[in-house]
Amino acid sequence: MSLASVAAADRFVDLAGLLESCEVDGFHADFLSWGHYRPEYWRNYWHTHSFHEVCLAYSGEGRFNSGSVLYDVTPGSVFLARPGDVHEIESSRSSPLGIAFWGFTFRPGSLEPGWWSGLTRADGPVMSDRVGSLPELISALSAEAAAPVSGYSTVLASLGATLVMETARAFALDDDLAVEPVRRDRGHMVVEAMQRHLRDNLSRPITVRDVAAAAHLSERHAERLFQQQTGASIMSTLRRLRLELAAQLLLDPAVTVTEVARACGYSDVRPFSTAFRRHYGRTPGDHRRTGGTEFI
Repeated sequence: MSLASVAAADRFVDLAGLLESCEVDGFHADFLSWGHYRPEYWRNYWHTHSFHEVCLAYSGEGRFNSGSVLYDVTPGSVFLARPGDVHEIESSRSSPLGIAFWGFTFRPGSLEPGWWSGLTRADGPVMSDRVGSLPELISALSAEAAAPVSGYSTVLASLGATLVMETARAFALDDDLAVEPVRRDRGHMVVEAMQRHLRDNLSRPITVRDVAAAAHLSERHAERLFQQQTGASIMSTLRRLRLELAAQLLLDPAVTVTEVARACGYSDVRPFSTAFRRHYGRTPGDHRRTGGTEFI
């Protein structure tokens, strides 16, 4: 967490007119306000909004009154006023409060519990210390708004959507945030990476060492894992991929057999022709003459 980065959020107000709405996981949010209070004494008296207003304290102290409940605010406090909540904020005089704030409407696309319940649950908490990535998001949004360049609207919409989600997560119940564990077959992913390395380097000399290094594995481990996942060795797979590519390239009459051989990692036509005939049962020339088909 880097609350110091929020100190530059005086540029946060620059987002007005640049980021007005975003889609968040099937939900729609309209941003209505962006702002920043410097760490000096201030007070905004009792009031209410028709939208969600969220504040992140980055320095100093203060109090947040929500209805009849008073909350102490310190650096790292995230506090929320839902639509219709009567509230006020007052900075400490001896240790002035600095905050960044943002306001948005939120139209749920689902009434099922989820990360959004922190916004939609009327009886939910209004004070949280789950800062998460909010300081970094505020800093990134402020920086993008201060000097927009090509593509800024896409960047701002993505950051804005994440801001809404992280805001809701800060106030959601643990049970509403829980999801089924994601089970990933790392072995399958690693073998896919090795196969991709083979396809990307068919014209180059390749050894098992090269493929293992690309997957950050020992040669022995790489070969064993590859065999388990595919039923074939790394080098036999390399030969098959090269010859499958050759079969495709041979259908282009503008490419010579020598060029095909080199494109498939063979330095000479003779070993290429031998390997091709062994794999397909016919020579490269016969394959080209028949257009890649066989007549029985």
